[in-house]
Amino acid sequence: MAVQPEGTPCWADAMFSDVEGAKRFYGDVLGWTFGESSSEYGNYTQAYADGRAVAAVVPPMPGQEGQSQWCLYLASPDAAATAEKIRENGGEVLMEPMQVGEFGTMCLAREPSGAVFGVWQAGTHEGFEATATPGAYCWAEVFTREPEQADAFLSAVFPYRMKEIDDDAVDFRMFEVGEDTVLGRMRMTDDFPPEVPSYINVYFTVDDCDAAVDRAVKLGGILRFGPMSSPFGRFAALSDPQGANFSVIDITTTEGEMPRTKDV
Repeated sequence: MAVQPEGTPCWADAMFSDVEGAKRFYGDVLGWTFGESSSEYGNYTQAYADGRAVAAVVPPMPGQEGQSQWCLYLASPDAAATAEKIRENGGEVLMEPMQVGEFGTMCLAREPSGAVFGVWQAGTHEGFEATATPGAYCWAEVFTREPEQADAFLSAVFPYRMKEIDDDAVDFRMFEVGEDTVLGRMRMTDDFPPEVPSYINVYFTVDDCDAAVDRAVKLGGILRFGPMSSPFGRFAALSDPQGANFSVIDITTTEGEMPRTKDV
């Protein structure tokens, strides 16, 4: 995979206090295998689907223990310049741009409505080596209670064009880079417990949604929603045994017509 255009999701990782447990869970649910952990980089361990790098797991650094969650990284040609834009538009830089050897430069940030995300300026590590194949990243959505804030921020920091689903019953926007739709944004409803903050939900591709859900639940995961068929695929939302939210989707099993959208 080549370096991705600015604003395109390009990598995902998660901190787990029990890394070996996370490896067993995702290995069984998504079919991942794992590389050697890199002690030089905090025991960062890459996950592979069919031999291609698709994500990573890492133990928390001292003082960073807490709820496990997936972090989505958005591509940037200049992480320092993106960090400046994040500040200028009401976001918070949680971790200043930091060079990670020859691999690239990373930054962690929080958008104004509360969702945490990463920024990645590629070096030798360009990001996902596969997408939308079984075990690989497929899609992501920002879940927020303050969509106006999130929309204004994201479209100011990254070169996004916005579309929204033309349906009064749903508040859902899509962000485009060039001809590609790269990210979604969903207003959180009252179905979400009030203590759940805004977050980015990452979707991983599976070849059978129902079978993946069965495997996840047997291994201690919690089914949050679904499985449900849609025009985009059959999907379900889960939490892993350490509390990290994610979704699985079988993009080959679709049902219904694509929703109408309009430019914003």
